[in-house]
Amino acid sequence: MTSAALGAHIQGASAWVPLPDGRRLHAMVRPGTRPDGPTVVFEAGAGAGRSSWALVQPAVAPHARAVAYDRSGLGRSAPDPAGRTLTRMADDLGALLDHFGPGPFVLVGHSAGGPLVRLAAARGPGRVVGLVLVDPTDEAADVLFSSRFRRMERVALAVGRTLAALGLLRPLFRGQLALLPEDARRDMAREGFTSEVLRTQRRQARTYLDELAAWRDAPPDTGDIPVTVISGGLPGDGMDRALRAAANTSHAHRADRAPAGRHVVAAKSGHYVPLTEPELVVREILALLPG
Repeated sequence: MTSAALGAHIQGASAWVPLPDGRRLHAMVRPGTRPDGPTVVFEAGAGAGRSSWALVQPAVAPHARAVAYDRSGLGRSAPDPAGRTLTRMADDLGALLDHFGPGPFVLVGHSAGGPLVRLAAARGPGRVVGLVLVDPTDEAADVLFSSRFRRMERVALAVGRTLAALGLLRPLFRGQLALLPEDARRDMAREGFTSEVLRTQRRQARTYLDELAAWRDAPPDTGDIPVTVISGGLPGDGMDRALRAAANTSHAHRADRAPAGRHVVAAKSGHYVPLTEPELVVREILALLPG
């Protein structure tokens, strides 16, 4: 299956998910063919929204209800005045699962979204029946907690903030935008490179690595939930060879720790596997759907 074959349209039914504090999360929902069937929920990376799944979500929809959403401060979801801790973001995801419940759910998380779906799964045993972690951030990668990595993150966020304010951030991602279907490309171009997105990323980054570091001693317990971890096979996309090797080692460790773990390498991809090898992501999601 080629990327072109997968790239229909992200457009489904636009939905608003109410949260206990009055905020609402924007989601795009594509119904499955079975009213009582499983639901696949997509969690994007640090600064990304629903449109980053535009090549995967439509191909999953014939087999299960598929929900891609925008975290607070990203896409069409308003900012969260209370902060953006990992715990707070997982709370929001849990509320979204309640809204679309009762399940069963397969949760799919890319990059920084990987820990979020792991935490949500640990909090909701029974309703989550599978996890697909796509080139996830993982606490087993020691490099994430080095002073060098934290310094690189601060610099990247500061540069991104300046470029967003000048309207120069979007051109840096033209290659990724070109891979998307027209409607998703339009939405991401309009929503994905704003100063608000960079503010949200900075707010997330304030505590994210510290919270993740605590998981090294006490990770979320996902029990016997099957876990598939997909690694990018190539350096690039902001990851040099050393960082890529460290990430893939941590991914193999995560799969090995799961009772039904599976580690898959996307040989043609760097970090943005949902855009460069969407068919592989779809295949691994479908393999975890309950019959």
